[in-house]
This record gives sequence, structure tokens and C-alpha cells, in this order.
Amino acid sequence: MMRMTRMLALAGVAVVSLGLAACSAGSQSEDGRVTLTYWKLADTNDASKQASQEIIDGFEKEHPEIKIDVQERATDAHKEALRTSLGTSAAPDVYWSWAGPGIGGEYVQGGASLDLKEYYDEYDWSERFSDVGMASVRQYGGYDGVPNGQAGAAVFYNKDLFAQAGISEPPTTYDELVQDAEKLVAAGITPIEFGGTVNWHLMRLLDNILMTQCGPETFRALITAEADWAEESCVDDTFEEFHTWTQDYLTPGWASLSDSEANALFFQGEAAMVIEGNWFDNVLRSNEVDTSNIGVFLFPTGTGELYGDTSNVYISATSEHPDEAALFLDYLTSEEPQQISQRLVGARPINVNVAVDESTQDSLDKQWNPLFDEATGLYYFNDQGMTLAMTTEYWRIQNLVATDELDPSKAGAELQKFIDNQ
Repeated sequence: MMRMTRMLALAGVAVVSLGLAACSAGSQSEDGRVTLTYWKLADTNDASKQASQEIIDGFEKEHPEIKIDVQERATDAHKEALRTSLGTSAAPDVYWSWAGPGIGGEYVQGGASLDLKEYYDEYDWSERFSDVGMASVRQYGGYDGVPNGQAGAAVFYNKDLFAQAGISEPPTTYDELVQDAEKLVAAGITPIEFGGTVNWHLMRLLDNILMTQCGPETFRALITAEADWAEESCVDDTFEEFHTWTQDYLTPGWASLSDSEANALFFQGEAAMVIEGNWFDNVLRSNEVDTSNIGVFLFPTGTGELYGDTSNVYISATSEHPDEAALFLDYLTSEEPQQISQRLVGARPINVNVAVDESTQDSLDKQWNPLFDEATGLYYFNDQGMTLAMTTEYWRIQNLVATDELDPSKAGAELQKFIDNQ
């Protein structure tokens, strides 16, 4: 069994509730069967639920000596459960997480993730994953988790609404995007929708404008606090542009809407655009949207990079069953489960031996293939690239600018003041 090589305590871990403690630790029954607890995001539609169930059933059939106790939560509840349990006896054996520095990275660097070097050698996992996948595993110096997915986010648009506004092609530059937003307003159509009650939804607009105005090098220096938000002129330009979008182009009443309520406006053809990920294809289908009328294009940052994230499945450093957990990770990333996910959900395989099968894709799914294949890089959602504390302040300032309570020209200095005081 692998020796634990990391500190077990997460800095700043909150007191764990009895409810978490009672439902998380793996166990071994009297008949010798091991139960592994697996925490993941809740499946939001029937297709993803079916895929998850088929994969778990397949593993338990192949390994009857192991039972997987799947515990699902919504996005924010999942984050909170991980933050309050990892590194303690209440942690699950296996957990899913975004892999970026601001979420998964904090868990890894706090010692919550078991270094899997021994299992990478045993199962030859390094040959199973792409360079992007292995970069997500190796970015903190160890072998942390196995790749679970690479998500891309882009602008979904309603082709009929674009046509009504006299827009024949999706924009290829930021200036064209702004011009299209103006055309939609002139035609009486809401250009874009976001829900304001969850910070990360509107954040997607700000992130993309920041990349557009600052470019990749400065963007990354800013989110890692290596550049000064008060000194970079592109930051002022970003918040000015963001302010214009929130005042002129968003769904009326956006601040009081959840992401799902705002997205319903897109389903119903009441808003022309939304920034969502490739997982949204299946959400559209489950809401009976005619996907042949939906197009998708990269936010035109001018960089050629894909906006998105990577996610991994990790073994907790406190798991009493790391060998069995590694067996489960080996199965999750093997060819058959990857084919199930692709067939039912349209997920892009993370196993390089499983090709993208276009016969399983509809017209919307196929639009993603060149976006992934031709991307020159990946820039993270900023709540994954920033630390938790910096993300929280970024959101606070985002919301103040969006609701016209903070002058956009002062936003960068306000964020930098917070950073300097840390």
C-alpha cells in the first residue's frame, strides 16, 4: 500500500459537521467487501445519470469485492463539502474536483491528495493520457489524481435570433461581437444572458474580456498576482468594457436570476447568446431545444486559446483503501467507460486510445471538435486559476462594477489593494 507522502492537514479546514463525518469514510464489511466513498458533482440530466450508473455498475460487476458509495452534490455544495472534509477522517476515499490552482490545487498543496506515482508506474497511466491531461496531474510537482475531463467554454448562439438581427456569421473579432450585440439590441433582442445570484456565471464574461484586453501573458500574470492590477492599463479597459456589457447587453433583471433561470431564457429563444461549456450540449437536448438552430464560437479574444478547465479524480490522502481506489481510477479511465460517456453524454474521451466518434455526435457536438483541436492553449476559469481569497474579492468587485456601485476605472486598484494586504 502506498506510503502517504504529503501532509494530511489542510490549512484553514473548518470544523467538520457530524453529517459529513457520518457518511464519508470508506469501510470493509464482515464478508471482506470494501466500500469506497466517491464524491462527485450531481448529474443534472438523464443521459449523464445513465452514463454514471452504467460505469459504476460495470466496475462493480468486474470487481464484486468492491462497492462504490456515490455521494453527489450541486456545484457550491460540493466545493464546500470538500473544503471542510479533505485532510480529515471525514474525507471520502475518492473525489472529483476541478484541477486548477484555485480549487483542486489548494487541496493538493494542502496535502489532501495522495501522490499516485506508484500507481502511474503500476498501471502505465502516463501512456493513457494526453499532454494536457498529464499537465493537470503534474502541475503541482507530484502525480495528483487522474484526468477526468477537459471542458471548453464558448459562446452559444441562437441562429434564428442572429438572422433576425441581420447577422449572417458569428463574429471573429471582439469589435464584431460588440457590433453584433448592438444589432441585437436594435432588433429588440436581448444579446446575452447570465444569472447574477451565482458569481461564477457572470464571471465568464469578465474572464473573457480580461483575456481579450490583456492577452495571455499579462492575463496569467494578473490572476497569479505577479502583475499589478492597478498598473496595467488593460485592466481599466477590461472593467470599462465589462461595465458596458452589464448595462447595455444583459438580460433585464439578471442580478436576481440563478444560472438555471437565466439559461431558461436561452432555451426559450428570449436571449441570443450565453457563455457555457461543451457539457451544455446535453443540457440543451434535455430541455428539448432544437440544437440544429444553435451554433457555438470561441469568445473572440484574438489569442486562439480555449477557455475552460480540466478536472481530475483524486484519492484522498486519508483513504484506508488506496489500492482499491486506484483500481477504481484505472477502470474510470479505461476504454469502455470512456466510450460509455462519449456515447451517452457526448464527453470527449480523456483516454488517448479512444477516438472521438462523430457518429455519436449531433450537429452541435461536432462544432466543438475544431475548437478543441485547433486551440493554441487553455486558459482557466478564473475561480480555478486564482486562490480562493482572491476569487472572492474578484467576484465582489465584479458585482460592484456590474451593478454600477464601483467606477470601472477604480476596480483594478481596489483588487490590487486587497492583494497587497494579504
